Amino acid sequence: MSPERRSLKFYQADVFTDQPFGGNPVAVVPDATGLTDQELQQIAREMNLSETVFVLPPEDPVAVAKVRIFTPTQEIPFAGHPVVGAFFVLGTLGRVPLKEPIARLFYECNIGLFPVEVHSDKREITRVIMSQPKPQFLGAVEPITDLFEVANVLGLAKGVITGTKLPVEVVSTGLPVMIVPVRTLTAVRSIVPDAAAITDLCARYGANGMMVFTTMTVEEASTVHTRMFASPIGVLEDPATGSASGALGAYLVQYGVVEVGPTTEIIAEQGYEVERPSRIVIQIESDDDAIQEVKVGGQAVMVVEGTLTF
Repeated sequence: MSPERRSLKFYQADVFTDQPFGGNPVAVVPDATGLTDQELQQIAREMNLSETVFVLPPEDPVAVAKVRIFTPTQEIPFAGHPVVGAFFVLGTLGRVPLKEPIARLFYECNIGLFPVEVHSDKREITRVIMSQPKPQFLGAVEPITDLFEVANVLGLAKGVITGTKLPVEVVSTGLPVMIVPVRTLTAVRSIVPDAAAITDLCARYGANGMMVFTTMTVEEASTVHTRMFASPIGVLEDPATGSASGALGAYLVQYGVVEVGPTTEIIAEQGYEVERPSRIVIQIESDDDAIQEVKVGGQAVMVVEGTLTF
């Protein structure tokens, strides 16, 4: 006799967009209690999205939920768009308390307890903003000096990086990422990534991927145009990356690329090259020339409701 099969509800939201088929899709399993680590990984591999997020009861009574995040190949401790997507789905389903216009909640993940803001209007979720850990700038620990190699793994000429007069540096706001400045939009859009070489380069500097940016943008309202290559965690190119955008925002403030105030708001456009345009809001809170808080968020839209049977 075959073992009894189980059914599990899941939802898929497109994150950092208000249009279906834009942004970055994430699968959300709102009732993941009782699943083994092997089953969590198998489900993420079956979904075959950059990330799948599983919602569990919190261990800390302050939190409303605990989230675990998996790529198709591994669990990762922290990420941006899965958290935004998870709370968009949970709010839409009425699984978390909403207090208009902003519900300030806490969630647990594998690196700690963090706040998240769910913005709503007449119970419709309009924006989710998640806080990230304070930035760590890792260039002083191991500076990246071979810019020819950095350019080469992206299929670029070295001059389009050095011409910015900005450093290539690993920055972390929860997940270390290599930030690469590029002078023109044309150069960023022409990148041909070498996934194996990117994985090797990132491994040497403890990064989970490379975020490339330019201050030349497609949309007039945007601050930066970005591309994220995350082959070290099994994602060749990510359409919208919350964790890396937080690190990028801290970098832009740290090096004076943007006009800095007590609250600096940055709009990052991403995903155009993979036909999933995304808009990511980054907020950097500063005091006495030091970054105090990093927030990342945006809109989302539900696109799939389904049942997984296994």
